[in-house]
Amino acid sequence: MAPVTSLASTVDQRIADALSAALPEAGSADPLLRRSDRADFQANGMLALAKKLKGNPRELAAKVVEALATGDLIKEVEVSGPGFLNITVTDRAITETLAARAADDRLGVPRAVDPGTTVIDYAQPNVAKEMHVGHLRSAVIGAAMVEILEFTGENVIRRHHIGDWGTQFGMLIQYLTEHPHELDHSGAEEVSGEEAMSNLGRLYKAARAIFDSDEEFKARARDRVVALQAGDAETLAQWQRFVDESKIYFHSVFDKLDMEIRDEDVVGESGYNDMLEETCRILEETGVAVRSDGALCVFFDDVKGPDGNPTPLIVKKSNGGYGYAATDLSAIRDRVGNLKADTLLYVVDARQSLHFKMVFETARRAGWLNEDVKAVQLAFGTVLGKDGKPFKTREGETVRLVDLLDEAVERAAAVVREKPGDLTEEEIAERGVQVGIGAVKYADLSTSAARDYKFDLDQMVSLNGDTSVYIQYAYARTRSIFGKAGDRTPVARPELELAPAERALGLHLDQFGEVLNDAASAYEPHKLTAYLYQLASLFTTFYDKCPVIKPAPPQETAENRLFLCDLTARTLHQGMTLLGIRTPERL
Repeated sequence: MAPVTSLASTVDQRIADALSAALPEAGSADPLLRRSDRADFQANGMLALAKKLKGNPRELAAKVVEALATGDLIKEVEVSGPGFLNITVTDRAITETLAARAADDRLGVPRAVDPGTTVIDYAQPNVAKEMHVGHLRSAVIGAAMVEILEFTGENVIRRHHIGDWGTQFGMLIQYLTEHPHELDHSGAEEVSGEEAMSNLGRLYKAARAIFDSDEEFKARARDRVVALQAGDAETLAQWQRFVDESKIYFHSVFDKLDMEIRDEDVVGESGYNDMLEETCRILEETGVAVRSDGALCVFFDDVKGPDGNPTPLIVKKSNGGYGYAATDLSAIRDRVGNLKADTLLYVVDARQSLHFKMVFETARRAGWLNEDVKAVQLAFGTVLGKDGKPFKTREGETVRLVDLLDEAVERAAAVVREKPGDLTEEEIAERGVQVGIGAVKYADLSTSAARDYKFDLDQMVSLNGDTSVYIQYAYARTRSIFGKAGDRTPVARPELELAPAERALGLHLDQFGEVLNDAASAYEPHKLTAYLYQLASLFTTFYDKCPVIKPAPPQETAENRLFLCDLTARTLHQGMTLLGIRTPERL
């Protein structure tokens, strides 16, 4: 199926053509069309044009109206205010455009004509450490951007840059070498994520205690770091045990989040080891990095410390160890050179913005980033508690991510149970997971990523307001209508007049492709959540004002309304799927 041109695009083109015909001297002027509450659309371009042509905007607008044919698409146009054009489209045009969308598996959403390759770096936990609330946003926002970009046709490569390297592993590996059975599994049955994390946590505490109290062990641990970095086989084998145990845990958490993390996409800090020395050599030879007090540094005119002295990006420390910058720059080289990416998207905490600004600028100076290859940080804010402070437990500890997700599921199951219905206990438990995890994801995605947001479970699982549960219930309602429709089927009826609630719903359904394109190009998934919430609200109004089943409207009206219900259901389902949120058929 060919992509469907939205009504907004078609109207925009008609006005542009009328502008050229009525005012040839205007050249190709932008009508500046937008949705309006005064009519279906409003064109504001006459004001800028009048300034340019030194004319009266209302008179120019009147000339354009004369050149604008009404009929199949445009029902009426009026000049309002200082020279705005208020445009109402025909009911037929709305229904026919929606029918074309409904005939397509992709709801008429076009694929990118010239797609690029984007590497998305997201969901970056640390080996041998528990995932906490701070790991939530990178995973949720990144997974949504993967789906949105892929749907618009972009070639997407996922990367999970896990923390799996560094000096702390010397202590852990040395302890495991001296206590070789600490990570052994009892029995043949599969190890749970909780058990894997418990093993790692216990080992970490024991290793830390000896490291802090025994100088000889501390010396052996430091030697072990050198052996690890030198690629010693026995040391690497012990290191791999930590990575494997951590992956059991990671996968269990991502499963809870209803998110697929594939092993081949997990390329941690260790994955770039072999490139570090060459990265440093290239930077030094090209003069991008210079030696300062024995360290290899990159300096910037606009980055200074509190004392007014320049704060450099340290690529290699004076003791020969590599900083995070060396790994991040090597990853850029790999992603551009080997993966052939033209966009690198980093879903990383806003507090790391200065680091990434310096890394990206260094990569630009080295020629790894240029006009054809860009790097973007999709920076996100902090998850706050109800008190507006960073989210902690009552004891002041960082909140474990699994505890948070379990509580969300529990609250959601209680909400589902309270709603009158005929769900079994098994179904309530299943819906509790779908609603609870959906609520957590939606709350995260419905806030502009750059902003902090309050984690308030009561609000998140509320049936009222801008929540995923509200949208999930709207979807379930669309499906329940079909259970009562009898032999009536959805059929688009372009010849019918539409009620105001039908028109409002139809015009909004037609915007789906444009919203997706907007969310993809700006890396702003909250634009999609806002669209879906409004769609659910418009459907609720339509459901209240326009009977579909009872009292029974005429056959053709019922068919057309069922058609609107069906397209709404498909659009809600597709939109929520892109956000990683389930839409249960019954709630």
